[in-house]
Amino acid sequence: MDMAPEPTSGSEAAPALLVRNVSHRFGDTLALDDVSLTVPRGRFVVLLGLNGAGKSTLFALVTRLYDNVTGDIRIFGHDVRRRASAALQRLGVVFQSRTLDLDLSLNQNLLYHCALHGIHGREARARTKRALEIVGLADRGPEKIRNLSGGQARRVEIARSLLHRPGLLLLDEPTVGLDIGSRESVIKIVRDLVDKEGLGVLWATHLFDEVRASDLIVVLHKGRVLFNGTLPELLAKTETQNISDAFRVMTGTTAAELAA
Repeated sequence: MDMAPEPTSGSEAAPALLVRNVSHRFGDTLALDDVSLTVPRGRFVVLLGLNGAGKSTLFALVTRLYDNVTGDIRIFGHDVRRRASAALQRLGVVFQSRTLDLDLSLNQNLLYHCALHGIHGREARARTKRALEIVGLADRGPEKIRNLSGGQARRVEIARSLLHRPGLLLLDEPTVGLDIGSRESVIKIVRDLVDKEGLGVLWATHLFDEVRASDLIVVLHKGRVLFNGTLPELLAKTETQNISDAFRVMTGTTAAELAA
């Protein structure tokens, strides 16, 4: 069994994710200001921004934790407000906060998630096994989550996000707090899903070294999209030689603010 996305009834031409002219307020605070971006099918898109840029707010709108009252959000052509079930069935999410049950095993955590999606019995066990194989933890299935390292637990969360075979993955600062080896492992798993399974990925981060020249980059700063394109285009536009300098020029932040 592979983890390829199941067929979608949406438009064949629709991108994995379309966000168009979305704004969001918390009281008098404008958290997102007319945000637009696209995640094409089979592409790795980096949502690059400092803490407080609005990355998590955008994820909350896409996943329907918040309601978008302005603009348009579509997953494979399905409007998340009007066709929420169809849209969210195509979406897998790894949130920044850890959400696994530490006292359950890897298998139990994933089987429970399968049940939430209406997947039971032999099919649920097969999908659980395959998902753990993808993240390199097939031999750890019976162990409790609390026995894992932070990087291993994060890989289980990625496995969990794949169980219902989504075509789009959202990952909100997935490597925060991980050591270098664990970070590289998590990034490789997700990039392989893009390259081998054709998933669209929106990867939110503030870490410049997680960006590749082949990625699409969306610079989000203080709730506004300042740039949407490739790394070579970003360097050319800012007349800089590396992504950290390009980000600093684009956003007007200081080196000290970047290091904070």
